Amino acid sequence: MKTESESRSATVERKTKETNVSVSLDLDGNGEYDVDTGIGFLDHMLEQLSRHSLMDLKVSAKGDLHIDYHHTTEDTGIVIGEAVRRALGDFKGIRRYATSVIPMDETCTRVSIDVSQRPYLVWKVNFTKPKLGEMDTELFKEWFQAFAQNAGITLHIENMYGENNHHIVESCFKGLARALREAVEIDPRTSGRVPSTKGVLGN
Repeated sequence: MKTESESRSATVERKTKETNVSVSLDLDGNGEYDVDTGIGFLDHMLEQLSRHSLMDLKVSAKGDLHIDYHHTTEDTGIVIGEAVRRALGDFKGIRRYATSVIPMDETCTRVSIDVSQRPYLVWKVNFTKPKLGEMDTELFKEWFQAFAQNAGITLHIENMYGENNHHIVESCFKGLARALREAVEIDPRTSGRVPSTKGVLGN
């Protein structure tokens, strides 16, 4: 059993005039989730993120959905990203890099990640429709951008091919989940060392 000092978990809250978001997560969990953002499709994607990363994730968000879904979508990305960064602590012993290729019916998406404290998003994803249900498809880039910036990771997402917008989005979230799961794992061969010849990440 992990001691408190070994726990890689975090709780983060963000409250603005637009949203009130609370996130708790454990990087070394079992993929258990409790997600309520008020946006059904976003809930579904965050549940996929939790289940396939094996990260326990609890998200509660209340936002100005009467205006649109932008603020709530972006702010959940911000808070989940910050929680991941805090849970990583000193980054010692992690594998740091990972790539995942996710097929989903006619769709295939590649996600590569560097947990480096150098945030960057490369987004090569195109949609055939402006909306997925009631959600603007352009908001998915906003979520991944917010997540990458606040988690402090370099994140490359490329949908190599696909037609169904639901499949495209879901393969992006599952790809992030699988890559994140591998990248934040503790490598027993490097335990106790920061995975950089500089001795630190982010400089």
